[in-house]
Amino acid sequence: MNWISNYVRPKINSLFSRREVPENLWTKCPECGTMLFHRELAGNLNVCSNCEHHLAISPRDRFKSLFDGGIFTEVKVKDPVADPLHFRDQKKYPDRLKAAQKATGEKEAMLVAEGEMGRTPVVMAAQDFAFMGGSMSMYVGNAIIAAAERAVKLKRPLILFSAAGGARMQEGILGLMQMPRTTVAIQMLKEAKLPYLVVLTHPTTGGVTASYAMLGDVQIAEPNALIGFAGARVIEQTIREKLPEGFQRAEYLLDHGMLDRVTHRKQMRDELITILRMLMGHPPAVKGDLPPPADLAAAGETTPETAG
Repeated sequence: MNWISNYVRPKINSLFSRREVPENLWTKCPECGTMLFHRELAGNLNVCSNCEHHLAISPRDRFKSLFDGGIFTEVKVKDPVADPLHFRDQKKYPDRLKAAQKATGEKEAMLVAEGEMGRTPVVMAAQDFAFMGGSMSMYVGNAIIAAAERAVKLKRPLILFSAAGGARMQEGILGLMQMPRTTVAIQMLKEAKLPYLVVLTHPTTGGVTASYAMLGDVQIAEPNALIGFAGARVIEQTIREKLPEGFQRAEYLLDHGMLDRVTHRKQMRDELITILRMLMGHPPAVKGDLPPPADLAAAGETTPETAG
């Protein structure tokens, strides 16, 4: 038995050992604690199937769910001066950028793209909170300007998805200067009489809320998104009063006139298409594509004109 236990059994176990299970197969919902299988979660647009909590979604995945066929073309954004202040805290600023780029697979905190949504040509910009908290940097300012200029040139509406903790501290005043720069860019759209829609996602705070994120012709938010300028604790300490339940959440802001809509992520595409076509003076979008009569006749099928 020693020979079987000491040699045969280990040999069999080594031949038929269990494969290691990847660590990223499951995601825990931060709201209800449900363990969500990664494929099911991705197929549900990163929305919890148990409590409908909206988890973060990358700009690239968001665009794939919104553009027709998931097809879009990225808009080139001008690169700013790298590390203009030579800022260093616990790490050098360039090192933080490299770490964020490696973690997200993106160049910076905002992605700009163009394409069609419901056969409506649009330009979109989306922030990535996973990239240094979606902080507003010079690149983000350049991205919004590039998106606005592209929209004006092509006479297309602009849709922006915000998700940020404020201005990027590593760029100091240069990060804060993006507030007036982006405000001027949005004014270009208004002068061109082109729609500018903003979808505020969790969280949208700080200087982003004080500039381009609250200048939309229509303000939409995802459910339970945190939206505000200063934090709730800072406000309570300043005014020395207890804030109401749900303060700075999307539903509270909708009830108090700060938002126009709170829309579930699954209904976001249809909602945006309807609003855009209404603002652009276009007829309602066609839900499905039908083949032209010539194709039907070539295929040998009967049409109302050829029947009888």
